[in-house]
Amino acid sequence: MEERLKQENLKSLLFSLAIPAILAQIVTLIYNLVDRIYIGRMEDGALAMAAIGLCVPLTTIINAFNGLFGRGGSPLSSIALGKQDHEEANRILSQSFMMLVLSSIVITVVFICFQDSILYLFGASSQTIGYAKDYISVYVLGTIFVQLTVGLNYFVNAQGFAKFGMLTVLLGAGLNILLDPVFIFTFKMGVRGAALATILSQAVSCFWVLHFSFQAFHFTYSARLFKT
Repeated sequence: MEERLKQENLKSLLFSLAIPAILAQIVTLIYNLVDRIYIGRMEDGALAMAAIGLCVPLTTIINAFNGLFGRGGSPLSSIALGKQDHEEANRILSQSFMMLVLSSIVITVVFICFQDSILYLFGASSQTIGYAKDYISVYVLGTIFVQLTVGLNYFVNAQGFAKFGMLTVLLGAGLNILLDPVFIFTFKMGVRGAALATILSQAVSCFWVLHFSFQAFHFTYSARLFKT
């Protein structure tokens, strides 16, 4: 990335980074649309859709935490790399990685322990609570995959690997679109199948981005998370 900053003009560099990010957002939008189409075609699709809507606050909370540690840590890591301070960059990435893992565990435990209360707080009724529990009880188990995939992808994009960041989104969304009908209709798992398709696709994306992080960033986990 440093060489590109020296050699390429700002306009072409901006487009090379912005276009993959825009395409990734479009793919995410299409995936969410297709996902809802599959769920809507279920028997009792209206209730299932309403139940999935109740789980949106959960995904918002998860995205808030991966945004906090991913968007917060990635520019700091980039600044450190710009200063050729690789030890500091690795420390920041390690710290963000650990916080993503810890927040995943906390979110998972809280939602498992207080599942019913939280869903009723979100607006569940006697008609939708069953579908909502079916979905969230599976989805929340994959919180760590979502956290690491999205959180680390911020670091990938911040280092100038926007195309790889886009491929990470494409991989997860593509697998999800393929797995949704299999689990929902073929295996007759309903909303549980939709949730399972999501966490399996996110798991694949997670290992994909982890592998890239270790290879491209020469990331080695540092136990010294905080400066002394």
